[in-house]
Amino acid sequence: MKTVFSPLHAGHSGNVELIAGAIVPAFEKPSRAEFIRARVESEKLGPILPPEIHDLAAARKVHASDYIDFLPTVWPLWEASGRSGSAIPFTWPTRGLRGDVRPNGIDALLGFYSFDGGATFVKGTWDAIKSSYDVALTAAALVKAGEPSAFALCRPPGHHAGAAFMGGYCFINNAAVAAQWFRDHGAGRVSILDVDYHHGNGTQEIFYRRGDVQVLNLHGDPMTEYPFFLGHADERGEGDGEGFNDNYPMPFGTGWDAWNASLEDACTRLSAYAPDVVVVSLGVDTFEKDPISQFKLKTGDYPRIGRRIARLGLPTLFVMEGGYAVEEIGINAVGVLTGFEDR
Repeated sequence: MKTVFSPLHAGHSGNVELIAGAIVPAFEKPSRAEFIRARVESEKLGPILPPEIHDLAAARKVHASDYIDFLPTVWPLWEASGRSGSAIPFTWPTRGLRGDVRPNGIDALLGFYSFDGGATFVKGTWDAIKSSYDVALTAAALVKAGEPSAFALCRPPGHHAGAAFMGGYCFINNAAVAAQWFRDHGAGRVSILDVDYHHGNGTQEIFYRRGDVQVLNLHGDPMTEYPFFLGHADERGEGDGEGFNDNYPMPFGTGWDAWNASLEDACTRLSAYAPDVVVVSLGVDTFEKDPISQFKLKTGDYPRIGRRIARLGLPTLFVMEGGYAVEEIGINAVGVLTGFEDR
C-alpha cells in the first residue's frame, strides 16, 4: 500500500488549545504523524510518496469559498494585530447573537468560522493545512488510477471541519474533499466510514442532504462526549440524503465486542449501498490508553478492523484523522493497514 505524506505538517507546531477550562499545549502535535510514518517504514507497508500540489478548487466543492479564502489569512491578520503565540478563537455567535453577518477583525472572524477553541494557528499552520489537503487528493488519485488502496497520512486531520467552520483540530475536511473528488471523477456513489472515537460532525454536515455520499460514523455518545451537539442515532439525513447517514453512538468504556458489533452493522449497510469506492476516516483514538478518549480497544483489535474493511472488496482510501496516545498511534494506525492487506 502506498502512503502519501508531507513534512510540511511540522510547521503546525507549538500551538495551544482551549480545553477543560485551560489553555494547554495542543494534543494534536507533529509527533503523531512522525510515529505513523516511522511505523509505515518499519513495517515495510510500501513506498512513501510526496504529495502533488493542487489548487483549492476541490476544497471549494465541499467548503464555502469565503471560508477557504479566510484560512490562509489567519496568521497574517493575527500578526498585523500585533500578537504572536497562537491565534485562538474565544467568542462565538451562539443563540441570540447575529451569526448571519460576517464581521471584521481577526478575533471576530476566528469565532465566526469555528465552533470551538481547538483549531488554532501558528505561522506554519496554513502550509500544514494545505499540504494535508494535497496529501488526501494525491492518495485519492492513486486509488482512481487503479491502486486497490492508499493511505493519506494527513495532518492536521479534517473530519470535524464543516462547510464553513473549523474545530477539533480540523480545518479542511480531507475525507469529504476526497469523496467529492471521487464523485467528480466518475464514482457514482461513495461511502465514508468514520472509525474515529469522536463523531465526524463536519463530514455529516457537508453530506447530510445528499444521497450520493453515504456517511457512517462510529463514535462516543454525544450526550457525554465531544463534539456533543451532533452524532445521535436519529440523525439519518434529510431530503435527498434521508437514510444515507448512519450514526453509532456508544458509551464510555466500550470495548471490542460492542464496538465491533457496530462496525459489522455499518459494513452491512455500506455493502447494501454498493458504493464504487470507500473513504475511511481513520482515527485510532478508540485505543484504551488514549489521553482524551474513553473507549477500550486494544492494539490487537486494529488489524481486525482492517481485515473487516478489506472484506468489503472495494477500492479504499484511508485518510488519517485522530489518535493521541502518541507512542502507540503508529502501531495501531498501521495495524489497520496491515490488517487490510492481510499480513
